[in-house]
Amino acid sequence: MKHAQTLKEILRRIDGRGYKAYKELQGAYTFDNFTLFIDHVQGDPFAQPSRLRVRVERPASGFDSSFTRSPSRTVALCDYLTRRFSQTARRLTKGVRGTGKGGLILIDAPAQEILPRTSMKVTDDYVEARFFLGLPAVGRRIAGRDATEMLLSELPAIASEAIFFKENQRSALTTHVETCEDADALRNQLAALNRVAFVADGAQLPRASGIDPRPLTKGAVPFTSPESLRVDIDLPNQGKISGMGIPEGVTLIVGGGFHGKSTLLNALELGVYNHIPGDGRERVITRSDALKIRAADGRSITGTDISPFINDLPFGRPTRAFNTENASGSTSQAAGICEGIEAGARLLLLDEDTSATNFMIRDEKMQKLVSSENEPITPFIDRVKELHTAHGVSTILVMGGSGDYFATADHVIQMADYTPKDVTEKAHTIAKEHANGRVVEIAGPLEPVTHRTPLPNCIPMEERRGRVKINTYGLHEIVLGKTRITFDDVEQLVEPSQTRALAEAVHMAAPLMDGSRTLDDILKKVMATIEMNGLESLSDILRGDLAGFRKLELAAVINRARTLKTRTPAAR
Repeated sequence: MKHAQTLKEILRRIDGRGYKAYKELQGAYTFDNFTLFIDHVQGDPFAQPSRLRVRVERPASGFDSSFTRSPSRTVALCDYLTRRFSQTARRLTKGVRGTGKGGLILIDAPAQEILPRTSMKVTDDYVEARFFLGLPAVGRRIAGRDATEMLLSELPAIASEAIFFKENQRSALTTHVETCEDADALRNQLAALNRVAFVADGAQLPRASGIDPRPLTKGAVPFTSPESLRVDIDLPNQGKISGMGIPEGVTLIVGGGFHGKSTLLNALELGVYNHIPGDGRERVITRSDALKIRAADGRSITGTDISPFINDLPFGRPTRAFNTENASGSTSQAAGICEGIEAGARLLLLDEDTSATNFMIRDEKMQKLVSSENEPITPFIDRVKELHTAHGVSTILVMGGSGDYFATADHVIQMADYTPKDVTEKAHTIAKEHANGRVVEIAGPLEPVTHRTPLPNCIPMEERRGRVKINTYGLHEIVLGKTRITFDDVEQLVEPSQTRALAEAVHMAAPLMDGSRTLDDILKKVMATIEMNGLESLSDILRGDLAGFRKLELAAVINRARTLKTRTPAAR
């Protein structure tokens, strides 16, 4: 291992040379209180910045074992340190120097959620920050003096402030790790309480805007639970808290426009993640197998059994193993539900605004005009109750336009001025008093979930120079070789680092598609590997820009691959 002085000498020697001479920097260097690893040097000033790590011995870092005595606390500590590194780097660096991305020191900065990440690693032996640094250039020649300032002045200052314990930050750090630990403890108690979600009194649900996930600072109404749905929960750090527990079964969220229905549902769909202190949703917790469903016109569907909702298509087109390159709103929504249940979803979240109307309901008048013999769709209203009783799948549904759902609901919550009211009894009374001639349209009972088997090479991975080129674009698109997968309707992703991890996970899953393993077996294998070996196991290079995702998101991405081919069990 080389000394920091050696790094300085190399930079002085290569100053002014062609940019590729920066490759000489790769290696490990000892500084006074940390070790610097330069793992990969970019080949061009306009390329992805270089990958670096700073490692501090755990005893020297000052973070005692109380911050890592549970997995929740360890994840939260890494999240906190990543945020601190990002903030410190922005403050202590001069920004862009010269051409391209030179001068930048970047880490995979989190948003509002606390996720497992590869940006920071904390073990019993060390604390390690994994980040990117844009080596500076003038044109395409090395700017050695600027690089020296970055690597031997700015970076040590960032490391000193960001990854060493500071007593004046004890309170903030303690709150961060306790908030995460309490959220996980709360989520783990939901099943025993027969609840699928919990919203604490005082929670602040509205966001600043549609593109700003931070809390709304002015005019937000703190959440207050209806007494009939209130539950008390004991948490390991905060103690007893009170709030609205949404029971298992079918729950409607109703109310007038702009009164908070979708705001509540949006908070619940992201309640599968833990949130940072001050977010307002720290105690909005949803069971981890909750899946948001929406219509997705134009997506591909491969071998999915959508027969619980769609049968007797024209020209005898089969629906027990349904295939299409261009799904309609109703077929895409049916497939989303069936694929989700196949992957383990046990709570469905739906909003009528993003649903196909003909999939959700056929009212009495339409039934009289278009007979059931000419309608292949079994509407969701006629399956939603059975999903729970037969398969243990609960549903939370925002519904503002059809009172026919009142009769199917176990609970009805009305949002009025962003305040929830339990109107279940009133809704059931209305359903009885205003019963109409609508006929329940069910072709037969719900049958066991169909597990499909992907065929070999159905997600082709074209290699170039022995590697598969993997790219991601935003939250909802990945490219592996020449295989492009888009998944705009997968709404529970919150960070591009999750999408990068999903791309690597699909790359890991593809060779497992050998024609004998079911899709669920493959998903479990990939997730078990991550559970055992961490997110780092997804890639053959050490990278700091991956974040955790769920089995449900991985299933959704694979199901949207247009090259996917599956074998389905023989028709029942």
